[in-house]
Amino acid sequence: MANLLDTKENIGIKKVFSSSLKTCAHVLVETLSELGANRIFGYPGATVLSIYNELFNAQNIRHILVRHEQAAVHMAEGYARITGKPGVVLVTSGPGFTNTMTGIANAYADSTPLVIIAGDVPSNNTKGKVFQKLDIISMTKSCCKKNYLVTSKDDIKQVIHEAYTVANSGEKGPVVVAIPRNILESKYNHKPEKFLHQKKLPIVQEHDFQKALKLIKEAKSPLLLLGGGAVDAVNEIKLLVEKTHIPVTSTLMGIGIYPSEKDLYLGMIGINGSRLANIALNNSDLIIALGVSFSDRTTCKNPLFAQNAKIISVNMKDISKDFELGIVSDSSVFVKGLLERLTSYDVKNLLSWHSKINILREENSIKKSKSPKLQSSSVLRTIYEYTKQLEPVVVTDVGQHQLLTAQFFNFNKPKKFITSGGLGTMGFGLPAAIGVQIANPDSLVLNITGDGSFQMNLQELATCREHQIPVKIIIMNNGYLGMVRQLQEKIYNQRYQVEMINPDFTKIAEAYDLYAIRVSTYAELIPALNKAISHNGTAIIDIAIDSFEEI
Repeated sequence: MANLLDTKENIGIKKVFSSSLKTCAHVLVETLSELGANRIFGYPGATVLSIYNELFNAQNIRHILVRHEQAAVHMAEGYARITGKPGVVLVTSGPGFTNTMTGIANAYADSTPLVIIAGDVPSNNTKGKVFQKLDIISMTKSCCKKNYLVTSKDDIKQVIHEAYTVANSGEKGPVVVAIPRNILESKYNHKPEKFLHQKKLPIVQEHDFQKALKLIKEAKSPLLLLGGGAVDAVNEIKLLVEKTHIPVTSTLMGIGIYPSEKDLYLGMIGINGSRLANIALNNSDLIIALGVSFSDRTTCKNPLFAQNAKIISVNMKDISKDFELGIVSDSSVFVKGLLERLTSYDVKNLLSWHSKINILREENSIKKSKSPKLQSSSVLRTIYEYTKQLEPVVVTDVGQHQLLTAQFFNFNKPKKFITSGGLGTMGFGLPAAIGVQIANPDSLVLNITGDGSFQMNLQELATCREHQIPVKIIIMNNGYLGMVRQLQEKIYNQRYQVEMINPDFTKIAEAYDLYAIRVSTYAELIPALNKAISHNGTAIIDIAIDSFEEI
């Protein structure tokens, strides 16, 4: 009986691989290696097996096999957020690619640089109904920075170089490269280079610097507002605050850019922000916004947002708001130029403003709960105090635990708080934490998650086990989708539809041959943290918390 694999198509593939000629798949892997892409997160399938064949021999690229393609993108996001270079994802056609869409949209919303390489059906087989055929380009137009469909006229080496550059320049984001199977398996022919994507960084005009200086010197109650786009301006921002003593607030994505433990840091603004930060914002007369997108979660869709303040907005894209001064620029470039021109600034001008903020801080200090049940706020405060000397990277999912982590942890360095901000993707946390741990193998990585979010991608416990990822997973288990329950209670007359009958997470961990422990009292919390953190491998702490706690 003939070998079932000896079809006409596969015999042709064997001939290609038996020759000494370079295929496009070979050049693709070679190019990724040249670019320093030493980790690829993926899931194989027929259309990309030629790439996997080349990865088998790649000396400096490690492939991480995930258990679901959405998780591959989130892992690459975590990796990119820590390293600052694009995360690379490799998936096959059809459902292999469609499973990545949530992750791609999440990366786009949070400006995370990724290169997603998607196998596609052969371009020479387009007539009639074709197995796993999809229009990848049309699907991704609204949720990626740029996309490519590679044809025989393209130089694959150049396409990958350009995709990598586009993903990591300007306002960063995901780039999708769809490559038909027949192109990957064909002989590589170098083609004359086209004009590469080279977008020059915008230059801040001198009159914009002078207008900004005038506004800053005239302000009596200024605030700095930091968004995720300011993550590369950490040192410049510290110097600006030292020189001016201007108080600092942040968005969710801007947490950690300026040290949270500093007295001049007032907290996160927005619908789930701190009262102190929001009240200070409403009392400010000037907001210097660096890398802020002014989403509805920040402004609360309030037409009176910061109604008493003039706004200087510095962002890599023109966000088309009615600001006093809108500057399209990298935050670090702007602040550095501002500091060079800010030769004098009298900090005594802000004494009254500082006094007012101190009064507001006292009036709006957080009161500790007296509930006998485990409260997320108290649990997270305890976890922070226990782990702060270890300077963990904290990766959250989305929900009450996410916003309470932002409130009760002090993040004093950038890239220590990794979360899904723009899209709010449940299931982001565990795979993103795996990507963070791979990028930063010697750091303590905490995945703080909810019982709902954890179950979205818990299959990646297998990835943890296979690759011995020592991430510590802390499940805030309240038996509800807490954020939704809170809305149903306040707005929809307690018509709950979000009570969850959860499995025993410790038994699930046991099935994956991982360590887990359950906590139901405050007395058990510290011993559990000690055991989990000292455990040499993945560890899960399942914490039973108050089902009706609010934020």
